[in-house]
Amino acid sequence: MAKAFASQGDMTEKKITFDEIGEGLYAFTAEGDPNSGVIIGDDSVMIVEAQATPRLANKVIECVRSVTDKPISHVVLTHYHAVRVLGASAFGAEQIIMGDTARSMVVERGQEDWDSEFQRFPRLFEGHESIPGLTYPTTTFSEDMTVYLGNRRVDLMHLGRAHTAGDIVIHVPDQNVMFTGDIVEDHSACYCGDGHFSDWGSTLDNIAAFDVDAIAPGRGGALIGKEAVERAIESTRDFVESTYRPAAKVAARNGTLKEAWDAVRAECDPKFKDYAIYEHCLPFNVARAFDEARGIDNPRIWTAQRDLDMWAALQG
Repeated sequence: MAKAFASQGDMTEKKITFDEIGEGLYAFTAEGDPNSGVIIGDDSVMIVEAQATPRLANKVIECVRSVTDKPISHVVLTHYHAVRVLGASAFGAEQIIMGDTARSMVVERGQEDWDSEFQRFPRLFEGHESIPGLTYPTTTFSEDMTVYLGNRRVDLMHLGRAHTAGDIVIHVPDQNVMFTGDIVEDHSACYCGDGHFSDWGSTLDNIAAFDVDAIAPGRGGALIGKEAVERAIESTRDFVESTYRPAAKVAARNGTLKEAWDAVRAECDPKFKDYAIYEHCLPFNVARAFDEARGIDNPRIWTAQRDLDMWAALQG
């Protein structure tokens, strides 16, 4: 390999923020690293996203303990990627909830994705020896599900494919706040390596229809206020469309993956080059966009070897 993935050289510890985005609702963010959410109910706490390792999950727990001593009863996982779920054991929750499709992705590609992400992003897997194995849910649902934390209602919903086929969002009606997972990002590149470009925009429309007052996005800072929410939704839409459009044009004329890479860079670099994890995501985004444009609906499984082969092809 001529040079390493950008993520392999990203070893700088990120600054953690813990922002209240509604009464009893918090966003744990870390400068473009995976976010987590916290929902405090009457008697217990729900965590949204479990981080990559128990070591990282414990940083979320430290923040939770700064605001409440209530037990953590639920962990909700918005989708399956190793960096999002493998820290779940640290929370000791009785229920781990995923959508049905996300669970099927653990079955289909769980270990391969883990091996791939471990190779790509070593910093996020510090303390990996404490991971007990793949994370499987105790509870799944198809389209929607409601959990009551005492009197606090929490709605879990599949609003469409986007970042993965199995994405769900979490809406807390009493504060009109949403946790979107990686469907929405803020000043951070979307990872589209398992994405569905053609569906992503309509899923963003479904989120926008809720007209929420705040969003905890998958990466980037907490979005507080309708103006911030709208800006992030539209910048996410622009990122996804600007990635897919040039790759699709190259695919339509039977061009190569390397030509698609050059075309996407020409479109996206001027707008998004300063976004967090932009260089980390770009090769995987281009490969998936090129595949989708050629009619491959179900994203091909990333493996450690496929990563290397794709990267070699992009180096020319």
